[in-house]
Amino acid sequence: MVWCSGWKLASAVSNSGGLGLLGAGSMHPDLLEEHILKTMAATSKPFGVNVPLMYKETEKIMKIIALHKVPIVFTSAGSPDKWTGWLKEKGIVVAHVVSSSIFATKCEAAGVDAVVAEGFEAGGHNGKEETTTMALIPAVRKITTLPLLAAGGIGSGETMLAAMTLGSDGVQIGSRFAISEESSAHSNFKKLITKIGEGETKLTLKRLAPTRIVKNSFFEQINEAEQIGKSARELLKLVGKGRSKTGIFDGDLEKGALGIGQISSSINEILSVEMIIKKVILEYNIAKENLQKEERFSF
Repeated sequence: MVWCSGWKLASAVSNSGGLGLLGAGSMHPDLLEEHILKTMAATSKPFGVNVPLMYKETEKIMKIIALHKVPIVFTSAGSPDKWTGWLKEKGIVVAHVVSSSIFATKCEAAGVDAVVAEGFEAGGHNGKEETTTMALIPAVRKITTLPLLAAGGIGSGETMLAAMTLGSDGVQIGSRFAISEESSAHSNFKKLITKIGEGETKLTLKRLAPTRIVKNSFFEQINEAEQIGKSARELLKLVGKGRSKTGIFDGDLEKGALGIGQISSSINEILSVEMIIKKVILEYNIAKENLQKEERFSF
């Protein structure tokens, strides 16, 4: 959710009954602090911050989170061992994002409060295992009793019901909110996502940090470089800096890295957060009711 989830989106999700998360991955510490304060002013409901642990300014970000008593932190892209204890000492609830049951076991050992199991359908940074959400959720459920959230490929009430049937206690939705009215993403990006079809996103950059992006000119450059065996250093140079900002925030649909999940092929309209949540809940209730009807008449 880099370049998408600022204070407007996070507060809107919380105000509409979800748990809004600020995406710290696209913010320097001072900007994150500004968004935390604005979120606090815009909602009285709980909200959290997603912190990718691979970034250099993690320590500064964590200190700001603790200073302002943000109640919940979702950590990702790194080991939960380093920060979980520190955060919990300060009364902060910690959830950690994993892409395998092995990492889920490490989360439990580290003392996290909840696990987010994210399948490779998800957009942006992803797991190297390429395990789908449908395969990952039951595997993680078998090895942990912690609260479990499903992520990756979830953007409707039907997919939410499917994930919970497989053993999750709830879901984390990214792509659907990334193109909401309150998302800070550029309108060019939002409009493009409503038009892409199946197969128009792909997991790439596996030698650096696996990332699912839309197929565009930048993707083709990376894809060609990977096919001819460019080194990790050469790939890093080709990627450069600010590719996600260029595409998602600035709206350059050819030069930018457009991170979005596979579920994007089923998103065809830009709605408010409130409408998205109401729609997902309605779809969930209808799907559950229809399933119960089928069970009743299956005898």
